[in-house]
Amino acid sequence: MKIVSSSFEEGNEIPSVYTCDGKDISPELSWSGYPPETKSFVLVCHDPDSPSGNFIHWATANIPDKINNVNEGDMTVKGALNIDNDFGKPIYGGPCPGTGTHRYIFTVYALSTDLLSEIDKNNMLTMIKPYILDQASITGVYERKIKN
Repeated sequence: MKIVSSSFEEGNEIPSVYTCDGKDISPELSWSGYPPETKSFVLVCHDPDSPSGNFIHWATANIPDKINNVNEGDMTVKGALNIDNDFGKPIYGGPCPGTGTHRYIFTVYALSTDLLSEIDKNNMLTMIKPYILDQASITGVYERKIKN
């Protein structure tokens, strides 16, 4: 399984348009090579370099198996369960590190189930673990050029 983005390349800087210093819109993402028995996807973006240890910027579950991309600026995924992130909103929230360069990992999980309920950012990985068929990640980095 593979996830790619036309918005940034693996390991490279995420352009500021996708951050709190720009328009704070979501980047384009697409995935392929997932198992044919996939029934749904979960998409997560997190910052492991956050002072909290794992800041969730985007979390969406129950993405229908017929959807294999998110267009630039799609802050939510239609037909999916958009989960509150660590900003307290059920939409994409872009990179906005306090200091230093942070990594932002976008991971898509292919699942063998199509309906997860009572899922939130805190229990998401535990809830999906029994259903994961495959997964793929792409990582971008960002350091603020604009200081508050």
